[in-house]
Amino acid sequence: MLKHLPDHGLPLVQLKEQRRDLVVALQNRNGPVNAWELMQIAAVQQAISAFEDVITDLDAEMEMEAAA
Repeated sequence: MLKHLPDHGLPLVQLKEQRRDLVVALQNRNGPVNAWELMQIAAVQQAISAFEDVITDLDAEMEMEAAA
């Protein structure tokens, strides 16, 4: 069963939308991808990963508190 866990007020959805927009913009054009565009996508991906790690930790803390 899937549980609905809170997002803890972090902008994860916005970051995922930003990443999607950057990738779609690259897919819809011809020509090579430049280093700046790749760095933008990589930076957003790193932020997403960091937020997901924080959310996992916060969820685990909440579950431990609820079990106590």
